Amino acid sequence: MILGWCQLLLNQLDPAIDLLIKSRAANPRPWVTHFGLAAALGLKGDLEGANTALAESFRLNPEVDSLAHFRAYRPWGNPQYWTLFEKTAAAGLRRAGFPTSDRDPASR
Repeated sequence: MILGWCQLLLNQLDPAIDLLIKSRAANPRPWVTHFGLAAALGLKGDLEGANTALAESFRLNPEVDSLAHFRAYRPWGNPQYWTLFEKTAAAGLRRAGFPTSDRDPASR
């Protein structure tokens, strides 16, 4: 899972997707695996796959229902991390319709 997230943050989408799918197959319980896969698939343009992964992420952890809640849920990280996150994962999640804030009307 971690290596898949690293590849995602480096905008290496094909390796990120492959690693996150392998991680999900090995252990489907961590919500953050599905969340990262949704981001990578959204960035790649596979919105159907991204929405499926987002639905599973939300089923496993309904508290993280927006990017603002993700950031509050996982507050650690330096400015460089959050810059990479915004350029990659957040962009892919937004493309898939994931809300930016709890007031954002975008649907999952």
